[in-house]
Amino acid sequence: MAFDGFVHTRIPTSDPQVTINVRHGGSGPPLLLLHGNPLSHHSWHRIIDRLAQRFTCVATDLRGYGESSAPRGLPDHSNYTFRRMALDQVEVMAALGHRRFQVAGHDRGARVGFRMAIDHPDTVTRVAFMDILPTHHVFAHASREWGLNSYHWFFMAQPYDFPERLLAGNEEYYLRRKLMKQGAGKGGFTEDELREYVRVCTPGQIHGVCSDYRATAFVDYEMDRSEFEQGIKVEQPALVLWGELSHTQKYYDPREVWPRYAARIERMVALPCGHYPNEQCPEDTLRELAGFFEA
Repeated sequence: MAFDGFVHTRIPTSDPQVTINVRHGGSGPPLLLLHGNPLSHHSWHRIIDRLAQRFTCVATDLRGYGESSAPRGLPDHSNYTFRRMALDQVEVMAALGHRRFQVAGHDRGARVGFRMAIDHPDTVTRVAFMDILPTHHVFAHASREWGLNSYHWFFMAQPYDFPERLLAGNEEYYLRRKLMKQGAGKGGFTEDELREYVRVCTPGQIHGVCSDYRATAFVDYEMDRSEFEQGIKVEQPALVLWGELSHTQKYYDPREVWPRYAARIERMVALPCGHYPNEQCPEDTLRELAGFFEA
């Protein structure tokens, strides 16, 4: 049974408005697991019990997602940047006694992991990026085809509260459509998994997600652009995974792009899946993550 023996808790951050929903358990080196949009820490449930046989696993909900706090987004979007989200997670790990740890992130969680690796180089020791390309590259090389597939990047980044009002009352339709049909590489979720994500897809969470995308389009992009122009890269050993049927491969070339942003890539692998490797090819995902983090 997923999360059997895990401790379920909430951990406060230095932002008085935010506590982070956490499950942690297992034994071995600490490994932080970060989910994507519109998911929660539950997205690790197919593989976390086996990871916990080798690692002390910490699976969290990002701020604005799942059952973590979703404060009102500030006018400058600063409380939903990947920098702020990364700091949340560093504080969670410190509260659990982990001053140095490894990170695996999928989708938005991988973007948090990217920022965390750059901002906290003495804390993050190894990092796995699952089915993303760096934010700067995505915006700087957006195409018509990618934009049609990834419309939500621009829709959710619209000013408050335009997307929130349009999605109000349609949260379940939106979530099911997004996970199962809307865009390349979707599907693979069970009905129980969909129900869990519907359960936490509240108006507050929708606002948190929109705030995340607003921060990405403005603050995060400018931060990443500046660092790219300065030649700043992720310096930790890195694993890059993506789905061969996902938008990441369909519209870009990950093998060509990622070395521009990460200096020590140990392995780059296209998995036999779409955008959701944990659900669509859990055995391959488990093998790659365990092999990389045990190195």
